[in-house]
Amino acid sequence: MALTVKKFGGSSVATTEKIMAVAQRVLREKGPEDKVVVVVSAMGDTTDDLITLAKDLVGQPYQYTREMDMLLSTGEQVTIALLAMTLNKLGHPAVSLTGSQAGIKTNNAYTKGKILSVEPERVLGELAKGNIVVVAGFQGVNGDGDILTLGRGGSDTSAVALAGALQADSCEIFTDVDGVYSADPRVVTDARRMKEITYTEMLEMARLGAGVMQPRSVEMGKHYGVPIHVRSTFTQDSGTFIREAYTVEEKEFIIRGVTHDTNVAKIAILGLPDHPGVAYKIFSALATANIDVDMIVQSIRNTDKNIIDMVFTVAQPDLPQAKELVEKLGTEMQVFGILVDYNVAKVSVVGAGMLGHPGIAANMFGAMSDAGVNIEVISTSEISISCLIQADKVNEAVNAIHTRFFPRES
Repeated sequence: MALTVKKFGGSSVATTEKIMAVAQRVLREKGPEDKVVVVVSAMGDTTDDLITLAKDLVGQPYQYTREMDMLLSTGEQVTIALLAMTLNKLGHPAVSLTGSQAGIKTNNAYTKGKILSVEPERVLGELAKGNIVVVAGFQGVNGDGDILTLGRGGSDTSAVALAGALQADSCEIFTDVDGVYSADPRVVTDARRMKEITYTEMLEMARLGAGVMQPRSVEMGKHYGVPIHVRSTFTQDSGTFIREAYTVEEKEFIIRGVTHDTNVAKIAILGLPDHPGVAYKIFSALATANIDVDMIVQSIRNTDKNIIDMVFTVAQPDLPQAKELVEKLGTEMQVFGILVDYNVAKVSVVGAGMLGHPGIAANMFGAMSDAGVNIEVISTSEISISCLIQADKVNEAVNAIHTRFFPRES
């Protein structure tokens, strides 16, 4: 007897035919005594369609974050009801639960909530009755009883958090790709599928743009020690295991992956006074607004007048609010100007093997130079190097870097 959590993304449940196929697969893979929890996303492009509806009415709907969560959470509720009905029709009792009913508790950061705890008593009770439990991913409930969503890819986090709280034997993430690749296979045609990858490397890849997993879901897996199996909804092939350490020695490549992120924007503040507390004032205001900041660079503009320039990146959905905050602060500090650029992207290389191997940065920069790609900003961590470039050059950059670190097999 095993307790399994299975998550199916939006492309896996995009139509009624696909929902039927998911139901059939769940029943086909379920042993007689197994207990199964299924976490699902909204059908296909439902979330994007709901955002479009809101934009048509109010222009910038994310200024009403609570109402956006109320709106967007409905997508998953449609899917759970349809899948539970289908499972019942096929002969197995099933019940649908919202994130709140499943005991997923969050903070108060609307549209980008973080799971604080999972109280799965209702889920365990339904499993004890013999039900397959179908849970709405991407959502939870805060202390006021309000629905919060967990950000793009949040259903992954829902699934891994539930698996941890339930002490599940496995957590399977079903998606439209058959595992984690060394680069996005839609961009790099000869990207290589990995059999396994560590939590640390996967977390960095996810943070830097690898869309196959949400970063917080990998954090949850590491926290609970839950092995995560990423695989395709549409095949029976084994995919990629995300776990604490490799089970076999994999030393063929120092770099594990090349990622890219086009969902970024650059803000440049020109002519900041170079005084203690200036950076704190800016970034504490952004933090209070729950705006994540990345790739911060400070440079000297005028040493005689103690004036500096500061450049940083934010996610594109956060740009309107970030720009408004920075412009207000800029007026107070009498800066020269504030520039915003949407047409940027981030490319990165990731690998724990980078430690102790000089020349990784030189190889990455050389690959982009050969491809005619200019670098605007550089940032590094112990296991990654990231470069900000113009968005229209991202495909050339990713392919050039991947070819440099993963030579094509003859």
